[in-house]
Amino acid sequence: QLQFVESGGGLVQPGGSLRLSCAASGFTLDYDAIGWFRQAPGKEREGVSCISTIDNKTHYADSVNGRFTISRDDPKNTVYLQMNNLRPEDTAVYYCAADTYVSEFRLCVLPPDSWGQGTQVTVSS
Repeated sequence: QLQFVESGGGLVQPGGSLRLSCAASGFTLDYDAIGWFRQAPGKEREGVSCISTIDNKTHYADSVNGRFTISRDDPKNTVYLQMNNLRPEDTAVYYCAADTYVSEFRLCVLPPDSWGQGTQVTVSS
């Protein structure tokens, strides 16, 4: 069973940057796409960015495209989310998730219902 530990969140001013990390453990060879999701207070969880482990294709939500970058470090079983030019509306708890037999796009729109503890990102002056 896959497990994820998210880290790297914090308090940052608008326009600032953060890099989130998601360390996977368990059957790390059994997923075809992995991605980042977020949930703001009072809102549904949404897909932020996902990446295919087969062909490295990426998907970004429109709201973060051009500001966030997802990447993988396979030897470390870790996926990163570099977040630049952060905005107050990026404030949320960020989670990672993965699944098999899915594309990066499908994972972002239909993630599995299995989540770690997440990491809080707060963008405020």
